[in-house]
Amino acid sequence: MKHIYLKRGKDESLRRFHPWVFSGAIQSMSDEPEEGEIVKVFTNENEYIATGHFQIGSIMVRVLSFSDETIDQPFYEHRLAVALDVRRSIGIINDDNNTYRLVHGEGDNLPGLVIDIYGPTAVMQAHSVGMHQDRMVIAKALKQVMGDTIRNIFYKSETTLPYKAELEQENAFLLGGDTNDIAIENGMQFHVDWLKGQKTGFFIDQRENRSLLQKYAKGRNVLNMFCYTGGFSFYAMRGGASLVHSVDSSQKAIDLTNANISINFPDDKRHTAYAEDAFKFLDKMQTPYDLIILDPPAFAKHKDALRNALKGYTRLNRKAFEKIQPGGILFTFSCSQAVNKDQFRTAVFTAAASAGRKVRILHQLHQPADHPINIYHPEGEYLKGLVLYVE
Repeated sequence: MKHIYLKRGKDESLRRFHPWVFSGAIQSMSDEPEEGEIVKVFTNENEYIATGHFQIGSIMVRVLSFSDETIDQPFYEHRLAVALDVRRSIGIINDDNNTYRLVHGEGDNLPGLVIDIYGPTAVMQAHSVGMHQDRMVIAKALKQVMGDTIRNIFYKSETTLPYKAELEQENAFLLGGDTNDIAIENGMQFHVDWLKGQKTGFFIDQRENRSLLQKYAKGRNVLNMFCYTGGFSFYAMRGGASLVHSVDSSQKAIDLTNANISINFPDDKRHTAYAEDAFKFLDKMQTPYDLIILDPPAFAKHKDALRNALKGYTRLNRKAFEKIQPGGILFTFSCSQAVNKDQFRTAVFTAAASAGRKVRILHQLHQPADHPINIYHPEGEYLKGLVLYVE
């Protein structure tokens, strides 16, 4: 196994259990590791400190363990079993809900790995070359831990692996092949497009925020912008909304939204979906909405895009403030990891002031418990949301 030696003083973050080693911290290597290879990390004084996956780039080691242990199937079985116990302890696995995130990267001490569960299907996603190379071992460990509750494992990393690695990975089943895509979230059924859809097929991270929206929906006219497959829309329907309009620029997303509405609310005339650009829709809208959801895709995937992203959030929210009815409720989100809570809040407040509306904060929202944040890795907090009352 290759060894990596840190510069003097660069072991401090690892001693605080931060799971990344940056390229600038490395003094030397015993030999040049292959990308994805498991390496051991030592201090400048030749003291062992961590084991992880080597990767080319600014983050050169993603730490798997701070103990000198073998990274093999039993290792992954243990980490997956712990992750499953966490989900059981928070009560999200039950007859009314078979949809949850089992592994959330650094939050579950498996950096570079995401596993989402949709009933009998696990969708596995690698964000590092190391996790990609370990995919079959992880799949075997997953089946061992989950037993008969999992019949299919779909590997969906075509768009998440580092492009410089040139792995040319295609999405495929590692186990099974059942394409029945119906899953259950809080008692409602929905189609999951794990084959071609965004992320692993559904935005599980908004589950609790969708439940909160349901409590505010009764008797309101609801606009769900960037609806994707309609999650917020069918919670609004269940909450007793007077009407619900779903908007997304993707016709495929609109088709899935309509399909999800149909299996939960067949022949319900309260819902209409539109395949249209969000800003154009907001510019010309005529319906008096008093509950608006803004859940756009990440405006900033890296820090270089931060300035333009904040302008985008301000512009989008200003449009909503200008259009929403007095006494309206605005659910607004950012899933950009590069945008922190204070920056997002400032962008939204700037939008409110520009629109000349009086606004109160009712709730400050975040990612749910099955997307845990490693206390030593605050960068894992990515989802920010505000629920606002607009006079």
